[in-house]
Amino acid sequence: MGANVDIRLYAGENVLLPGSQAPRPATILISAKTGKIVAVHEGRPIRADYPDIADDHWVDSGDRYLLPGLVDAHVHLNEPGRTDWEGFWTGTRAAASGGITTVVDMPLNSIPPTTTVENLAIKRRAAREQCWTDVAFWGGVIPGNQGQLSHLVDAGVRGFKCFMIDSGVEEFPCVSVSDLRPAMSALKDAGSVLLFHAEVDDHPTPTGLEDPTLYSTFLKSRPEKFEVDAISRIVDLQKEFPTLRCHIVHLSAAHALPIVRSAKAAGHKLTVETCFHYLCIASDVIPDGRPDFKCCPPIRDDANREALWNALLDGTIDCVVSDHSPCVAELKKRDEGDIMGAWGGISTLGFGLSLLWTEGRKRNVPIGKIVQWMSEKTASHAGLGDRKGKIAVGYDADFVIWDPDVQYTVTKEALQFKNKLTPYEGLVLSGRVEQTILRGNPIYNGISDTFDNLAPSGVLL
Repeated sequence: MGANVDIRLYAGENVLLPGSQAPRPATILISAKTGKIVAVHEGRPIRADYPDIADDHWVDSGDRYLLPGLVDAHVHLNEPGRTDWEGFWTGTRAAASGGITTVVDMPLNSIPPTTTVENLAIKRRAAREQCWTDVAFWGGVIPGNQGQLSHLVDAGVRGFKCFMIDSGVEEFPCVSVSDLRPAMSALKDAGSVLLFHAEVDDHPTPTGLEDPTLYSTFLKSRPEKFEVDAISRIVDLQKEFPTLRCHIVHLSAAHALPIVRSAKAAGHKLTVETCFHYLCIASDVIPDGRPDFKCCPPIRDDANREALWNALLDGTIDCVVSDHSPCVAELKKRDEGDIMGAWGGISTLGFGLSLLWTEGRKRNVPIGKIVQWMSEKTASHAGLGDRKGKIAVGYDADFVIWDPDVQYTVTKEALQFKNKLTPYEGLVLSGRVEQTILRGNPIYNGISDTFDNLAPSGVLL
């Protein structure tokens, strides 16, 4: 009898299954035709258990961790229009190198932004045959485009993002409460979600009076009050539109956590994300003259960072994302050290899992919890929870083979994203991806740190 080429097998001593905080021995069977998981069995097999499976369809990860593929629900790929900043090819390769198998692309900073059905079609055309991971798309809410929103839902966007403060790009203007009401009315019964960049500045203060190279100058320019006031406003709006889930992107301010806790306790449909940089860096150690640490809202002090960790652990914060927001080197103004004038965004794709694991270990956080924050919860947030984020029957066979104990130093040479600028350069991290698998097929070899003999197989969701 010939080998069964219709089934692939992945197995190992440390497989992370749904509901588990620690990995355990398991066997996963995959349909080679559909890329879906067709069976999951407890226990690690021996070769004789499945004699009909072809040798090249049998993968045993040994004592390495076999994890669900990660879902990064907050990534700026910037194509078309700003492909010198990033692009589908480089951005999804960087994601794959970090164990990410699905990214959800933000509606900006591409030109055009994803604010109309036509613009979504332009972006989809630009992405074709370029994606190493699966890619889904957020739409955008800007003043006056409420008539487009239901059509964008029908066209497949996972939800919508808006800015309550200047976005930094003119083609994606911020919204006021008067803009939000018609947009929320259009979305309230659409089964969608509205994402908020939650900062408002009701009383702009003059800038240029203090040293722009000091991180303290930047921190003072974006106080926690901006986030507190914005989130208060969002919760008030939710009382008018209780059926619409609202989501706070990249929460930075710990002072806003009591508002979030109160809203959730009152039954509001409110979810919250934070980012690796807010959990792994504190403003206390950021050097002056280093614009690569600039993001909006800002990285705050160590007490704030610990409060975010506590909120993540108690469920106030739902998930963790990268907010990968690159730009060309000139816009980061590193030579001038001009933090105030630099583009605000941190590049992280490729080592988010290592960052969270390195910090999480200090707090005795199990791998199951970390993967829940980075995969299961992010998949659910993006409306992909029925096929992504778990090793379970019927789900896509998206995996990460990961060594939790190896340590490595972040180097410029190892960065897969287009512009090799990150505040993490030189940091020693724990845990490294050995292989990333999409629908049962390898898309990245972490042992050699290459994509040799592999091909982009991502689909647009």
